Amino acid sequence: MQLIDLVFRMNYTLCQGTMEREISALVYDSRKARPGCIFICMPGAVTDGHKYIPDVIAKGAAAVVVEHDVTVPEDVTILKVENARVALAELSAAWFGHPAEKLTTIGVTGTKGKTTTTYMIRGILEKAGLKTGLIGTIEAIIGEEHIHAVNTTPESFLVQEYFAKMVEAGIQYVVMEVSSQAMKLDRVAGFTYDYAIFTNLEPDHIGPGEHESMEEYIACKGKLFRQCKVGLANADADYLEQVMEGHTCQLETFGMGESADLRAVNIQKIHQPGYLGVQYDLEGLEQYTVRVDIPGDFTVYNSLAAIALCRHLGVAQEAVLQALNTIQVKGRLEIYPTPGDYTLMIDYAHNAMSLEALLTNIRAYGPRRILCLFGCGGNRARSRRYEMGEVSSRLADLTVVTSDNPRNEDPLAIIDDILVGVRKADGAYVTIPDRKEAIRYCMEQGQAGDVVILAGKGHEDYQEIRGVRHHMDERELIEEIIQEGPENEN
Repeated sequence: MQLIDLVFRMNYTLCQGTMEREISALVYDSRKARPGCIFICMPGAVTDGHKYIPDVIAKGAAAVVVEHDVTVPEDVTILKVENARVALAELSAAWFGHPAEKLTTIGVTGTKGKTTTTYMIRGILEKAGLKTGLIGTIEAIIGEEHIHAVNTTPESFLVQEYFAKMVEAGIQYVVMEVSSQAMKLDRVAGFTYDYAIFTNLEPDHIGPGEHESMEEYIACKGKLFRQCKVGLANADADYLEQVMEGHTCQLETFGMGESADLRAVNIQKIHQPGYLGVQYDLEGLEQYTVRVDIPGDFTVYNSLAAIALCRHLGVAQEAVLQALNTIQVKGRLEIYPTPGDYTLMIDYAHNAMSLEALLTNIRAYGPRRILCLFGCGGNRARSRRYEMGEVSSRLADLTVVTSDNPRNEDPLAIIDDILVGVRKADGAYVTIPDRKEAIRYCMEQGQAGDVVILAGKGHEDYQEIRGVRHHMDERELIEEIIQEGPENEN
């Protein structure tokens, strides 16, 4: 592609060289530089791309994109920009032929609910016969291809590459999680979303390597609603006004209160052996009854967001109901069948805030008992261990402390830290370091009316020990336990 065509929509200053040259590759990792490439000098928390300019020039780079003045050989083109991350996003969009313009793009942001909401939307659209791609925390889905995710929202080049593959595969829609970090780092710059959804916002992701303050966190969430055509927001969410300040989109709301454009009323919690779900009636922009096979108040909000979006796309009510009545999201309030009369649930809750929300929501279903199994990751803040231990001891009837991803720490030392928090409340507890044996214990203890929660791993299929990832999927462990011996089915 000619450089002049690549930068056609960009704001830049030509400091040196010619625009009439063929570009062989778009590169932001100096190790991947090759003859004829354009190298974007990305500033980062660990290193600055500008320091690698001599390396990429030696490998034959034809052009560099910089944020400050540099000196390079005369035959190398220099383009100066205000923000190299935005430039990477814009260049990536151009490199792949602006694929977002050939798709209906849907972005979902919020502290909680992004993953579940995106899977609900994709499930409904696919049920309606609309080919839909997905990009999120668990994976990217492009037709039959499932690509393991590293970040909730990938780097902008990968976002555009996924979009291009979706267009090539005949996909019409893409729904994706948009993290606050992605907005901060301009990973989704370079195009305008057709629709954006705001689920909720709570104090989280504040600290080193994430956001400097709550104000920055809110501002990053709000950027999405100045980069979309239609915004759909949770009317009941805290900080809604702050997030939407300065929005440029058509705005519509969903929620449980009278002010919402699409409302859930007459909410019923359904608890049957091996099953938890919700049912409610819609008022406002839609009027019908909805049943979702996932428990909790968050499920009401997530499904409302999906319904509000699909209403704009003209999806038939039948497809909405069929999809929501069969939806399962891996590791998100995932009910896993067992021979017993208790309910076994796998969930990704891995900090005190998410664990408290999970246990509070399940308690509202009136279970006979809640048995909560969890561990904490190594090489992470020790405070999380104390907090999660205290929350589980306070809200569960039995806490089973086990191992999560110990990484480079001693699993028993992590468990000792968790127990400091557990002992701050008065809940019963046991410690079983081996996760499979801990799961077996919970399944043997489970009785009719109980809810057994396996928290922390969720969709993950590995356990990281001493820098090595060992395969471990809780679903497989459950099946092995069932095959190895009878459970307590009281």
